[in-house]
Amino acid sequence: MGDPFIRHIALLGFEKRYAPSQHYVYMFLVKWQDLSEKVVYRRFTEIYEFHKILKEMFPIEAGDINPENRIIPHLPAPRWFDGQRVAESRQGTLTEYCNSLMNLPGKISRCPHLLNFFKVRPDDLKLPTDSHGPHFPRSFWELSWVKKPETYLMPRDGKSNAADITGPIILQTYRAIADYEKSSGSEMALATGDVVDVVEKSQSGWWFCQMKTKRGWVPASYLEPLDSPDEAEDPEPNYAGEPYITIKAYTALLEDEISLEQGETIEVIHKLLDGWWVIRKEDVTGYFPSMYLQQAGQDTDQAQSRIKRGAPPRRSSIRNAHSIHQRSRKRLSQDTYRRNSVRFLQQRPRGARPGPRSPGSALTEEESLKTERPKPQPAVPPRPSADLILHRCSESTKRKLASAV
Repeated sequence: MGDPFIRHIALLGFEKRYAPSQHYVYMFLVKWQDLSEKVVYRRFTEIYEFHKILKEMFPIEAGDINPENRIIPHLPAPRWFDGQRVAESRQGTLTEYCNSLMNLPGKISRCPHLLNFFKVRPDDLKLPTDSHGPHFPRSFWELSWVKKPETYLMPRDGKSNAADITGPIILQTYRAIADYEKSSGSEMALATGDVVDVVEKSQSGWWFCQMKTKRGWVPASYLEPLDSPDEAEDPEPNYAGEPYITIKAYTALLEDEISLEQGETIEVIHKLLDGWWVIRKEDVTGYFPSMYLQQAGQDTDQAQSRIKRGAPPRRSSIRNAHSIHQRSRKRLSQDTYRRNSVRFLQQRPRGARPGPRSPGSALTEEESLKTERPKPQPAVPPRPSADLILHRCSESTKRKLASAV
């Protein structure tokens, strides 16, 4: 196995911390040569000190001898007072700086100084409210008023604007329904009843969570919201389908899953947050790991580099699960998916290509005009299943149905 190196560094955002005093740290997602991803936290003063030492190590590339030979990117010095606006405005600069570092020659981008700076430290794995240590005990009163860190995430498009700041990201709280033993250093173990804050919800079904002094990736299937199991987070099915390509083969383990080889073209009809999407292959539907799929027309090599761990376990495979909710959230059966999918395909004009479409939508007026029928009629959407109707009706309707039975 070769020497370790960093493939990519992405700035996720920054945190406003209050212990031991108010300060700001930047969150970086570091992807290593083995495709593992680590989240590290660094103050801007630390980054600037790293930058100065890097320039001293490579004076030619830093332009100290001849300014025209400089290839090491510039980084402005810290200000006397760093407020929230300053912390936010630096995000664009740090993003460009990290991208430039990765594009430098290997003797710089893979030097021990750079690798050691972005390695995970013990402080990266614990929350700042627990960082006072055994030599500085806090009283109960002191701990009670210490505020939790406020997390500010970068916009999806990577562009940062001061006008985008409206307040801290309020992290969602979930509860573990069963014990989970981690299988890698980037994951986090759970015990039944543990309450975690979700920092990032990945489409792969692996969520980055934090709990007390720990941080790590957790399967979404092991978590449930505290308020209600009927939380409407999953989008509605899209029977028009979106074209995807399998970037890794998968053999079905359960009856409602589907087996596919690498390189097959399928249609995704329902994207679920647990990372198990409902796909359609001709007239067959089934669950398939989303992390083994890549949207058609995009770079498959880049998508394959995302596969850093196995597919998350499904909720139905978890033993000894204990929910605090009396009624678990119901999902559509594969028979329902299959029936609605067949109805939609029958209504779709011949030769129509699948693509993004509003959930459950039928033929559009433009598509109807393209058919040979002289007087096209609007298509009737597929009727929801009885289970879905019962799941979405009001409590009053449910009581009436129960009394009628």
